[in-house]
Amino acid sequence: MSFTIYPAIDMRGGKCVRLLQGDYDKETIYGDSPFDMAQTFAADGAEWIHMVDLDGAKDGKRVNDRFVIEAAAKLTGTNIQIGGGIRTEHDILHYLENGVDRVIIGSIAVSNPEFAIEMIQKYGKQIAIGIDAKNGYVATHGWLDTSEIKAIELAKRFAEAGAQNFIFTDIATDGTLSGPNMTAVCELAEVTGKNIIASGGVSSIQDLEALAAAKGISGAIVGKALYEQRFTLKEALLAGGKAT
Repeated sequence: MSFTIYPAIDMRGGKCVRLLQGDYDKETIYGDSPFDMAQTFAADGAEWIHMVDLDGAKDGKRVNDRFVIEAAAKLTGTNIQIGGGIRTEHDILHYLENGVDRVIIGSIAVSNPEFAIEMIQKYGKQIAIGIDAKNGYVATHGWLDTSEIKAIELAKRFAEAGAQNFIFTDIATDGTLSGPNMTAVCELAEVTGKNIIASGGVSSIQDLEALAAAKGISGAIVGKALYEQRFTLKEALLAGGKAT
């Protein structure tokens, strides 16, 4: 299984930001232009860029789509996966028809799993299921709400329905630079047998090497560590075996 590094761009209020453990009141701004950041990541060799519409996740609708996400998809020359505010098939089609390569279904997968299964079966690998976990339970709506559904059980259901790609975020580690939750992400990979992209806590090249060596982990999303210059994207790509 190949391993992919996904530099992350979280958008809020037209800026490039990072939240601490998903808390909208604990925001750090890292740039005034998410599109410029996407261009930089593409120029540094990123094969994929992970984008999150935080405004959309909170409001339940697309917010940063037209001038940032679609522009990045069409102009950077790299693959884009997007999450946040995606609630309908119209949202999914809107992105896929405007150059986005993969759409992440999160909150709607919890509130309407039948819809999520229909989208998985209709669009295949162009759909990723976002599993955001807080103490083992799925969090939704920009992590503002925690459901009574266990992350493992939700992942099993969608894997059985045909989902190939999962993005697992451990909220306790997200934005903390404390290292990924290897136990949780490896358990998810073992239970589903599918491609698991790890998100949250990556702080060093050693973290990336550990994830790349783990069975069933197909990639890692890296955000704050890049913005805080713990390592460069080119170094991360080398750790993932994607650069020379």
